[in-house]
Parts: sequence; structure tokens; C-alpha cells
Amino acid sequence: MDLSFTEEETLLRGSLAAFLSDHYGFEMRRSVVGSELGWRPEIWRAFADLGILGATLPTEVGGSGGGPVEMLVIMEELGKALVVEPYLSTVVIAGGLLRRSAGPAALAALTAIVSGEARAAFALSEPHSRYRWRDLRTMARRDGGGYVLQGRKAVVMGAPFATHLVVAARTGGAEGEPDGISVFWVERSAPGITTSDYETIDGQRASEISFDNVALPVEALILPEGQAWPLLEQVIDEATAALCAESLGVLCRMHEMTVEYTKGRRQFGQPLSAFQVLRHRMVDMYVQLEQTISTTWLATIRLSDPDPAQRARAVSAAKAQAGLACRLIGHGAIQLHGGMGMTDELALGCYFKRATVIESQFGDTDHHLARYEALAFGMTGAAA
Repeated sequence: MDLSFTEEETLLRGSLAAFLSDHYGFEMRRSVVGSELGWRPEIWRAFADLGILGATLPTEVGGSGGGPVEMLVIMEELGKALVVEPYLSTVVIAGGLLRRSAGPAALAALTAIVSGEARAAFALSEPHSRYRWRDLRTMARRDGGGYVLQGRKAVVMGAPFATHLVVAARTGGAEGEPDGISVFWVERSAPGITTSDYETIDGQRASEISFDNVALPVEALILPEGQAWPLLEQVIDEATAALCAESLGVLCRMHEMTVEYTKGRRQFGQPLSAFQVLRHRMVDMYVQLEQTISTTWLATIRLSDPDPAQRARAVSAAKAQAGLACRLIGHGAIQLHGGMGMTDELALGCYFKRATVIESQFGDTDHHLARYEALAFGMTGAAA
């Protein structure tokens, strides 16, 4: 498996890394996370100007036409800087669904994403559903020339920043069935939408959202009515792979910080890095990091596989490995730093909290191990 970047991908990585190094230092991030707004609109505009928002979107809407590897490059760098702006929900998820849609409304939404005017949040999970993505109770019923949306969504990441919501709802079928699921592009300010916003443990923002008879035009429907599940599942896999790529940046930074700290911290007249048992611990951390790199690359490559089962297996394997690595590397880094590793004043503590959230986002390790087993042995309900 070739893990080398092309010249264009290397340039993309270098330009984004340089920008984040100059404009997204740890102390600046701390002040932004602690502010009332919780994000920096000027950073989002800069992402648009740099072409980051359009790097993986079609050229017809002003993007660069990149693919999964460009997504990996961007997400890894965002992970290294602990970026809180909603790239994953806006570009990977909303962009991934909209570019598979037809019609002028989707093109207009994609153009707004590329220019930085639109920011999206993914309203999928519900209070009862956990990782059972198809267990939707939010309903969208036909009403004249449009739809009326009714229901609740839980832990909608990035919703306080969003201009639009990508909402999965039932237009037919029974709860848990793949048929009857539809996806809508909804203005967050639409009448009937109420939100309860809060900060998550990793410094990001999320919302609990209620839809009370929200009137939608027919153009709000992104994919064919009642037939969205296969493409929705594919985009969830793409988002999961992107999350694994973000974890690479987070894990790499935690490992680097730990190695550097043990070289400078002295005990019994010598640096901690001189103790063999601690060296072994850091080697274990490095092995986990390399395994996560390999499985994430494979999942990224498999995103283009025409066989959905191959794609799903590779993504679940990568997410299960990333979850294990987040726990082992995170715990190792904290233990080798001591109690100070848990403080917000030390960057490591913030990386550990982000790794903790990544471990459970879009399915925890147990969920993806079970999904991989079900896919590998042809068990029913594997993709649910």
C-alpha cells in the first residue's frame, strides 16, 4: 500500500499546516473555546480563501475536485491543531450528500459551502438511537407542495455555528427499516426550530434540537424521497474515515509531546526517557499510532470501492483501531506526564479530551468490532 502523497497533496498539506501554525496556536484556541462564540469566523473565511473548503468538492461549484486522500490530508492537519470550526459536518457530510444530489438547490448550497457562506450540522442521532442510525422517529410528512418536519435530534455537533442543518427523517417505512428515510437541507433559523446549545468536554459545541411543525419547501429534499439510506450510510462511512484521519493528528501530537516531556523531565539524576520500562511504554504507543495510520489509509482508499461491504469493513476496522489507539496512547501520555497532563493549561489535556470524544463519535470500538464481524460473516443488520 503506497502511503506517499502526490506533489499536489504535499502542497495542500504544507499550506494548511503553515496557516494553522501561524493562526491557530494553542493559547489562541484556548481563548476561543472559552469565549461565548466558541469559534472564529475569520478562520472559516480563510479556509475558503485557501481553497480548503472546496478541496474535495466538484469544480462546477468552485471546488478543486479532490477525493478521499485530500480529505485525509486536511483532517489530519485539523486534528493536529484541534480545530473546532465545523469542517467535518459542513464539507465531508453536507458536501458529501449535496454533491450526490441533482438540481439547482444542491448546486447553490455547495457553492455557498465552498465560498464559506454556509456552515452545516448533521442532525442524525436521536435521544433513543445511540448508534442505530436507522432508528428514526423524526418524521417529515407531505403537506401541499412541501413537507412538515416534526421530531427531536440529540448531540448535533457544530449546530451552534451552523447556518443550515442536514436532517435525516422518515417519510415512510417503519422504525429501523432502511426504506423510507429521507434527508433535508434545512435553514437553522426556520420557524419551529428550537435548540439547547452546550459545550462538549473537548471544547466543541453541540445542540439538542426540536422540530415543531417546521415547514419545508420541496427543494429542501436532498436525495430521492424514502431512498436516502444507501447514500446516507456511505457518507457516514466517509465521515467516520475522516474522523480516523483527524485522530492521526491528535495521536501524533500526544505521542510527540510525551517523548519530548520524558527527555526533559529528570528523576534519580537522569531523564525519564532513559528508563527502559518507560521506553517500552512509548514504543507501544508508537506501534498503536502506526497501526492506526495503516488502517486509516486503507479505509480512505476503500471509500472509492464499488463494493459497499468492502468499504464498510475497512472503515469499521479503522475506527475500531483508532478507538483502541485513542485509549492506549491517551492513557499512556497522561500517565507519563502525571497529574498535570489532565489540566487545560497543558495542551496534552485538550488533545486527550478530543481523543476521548473521537473514540465514541460515529460508533465506539465495540460498535465497530461488532459491525465488522457482522459484515465479515454476512450477519443481518450489519450496516444498521
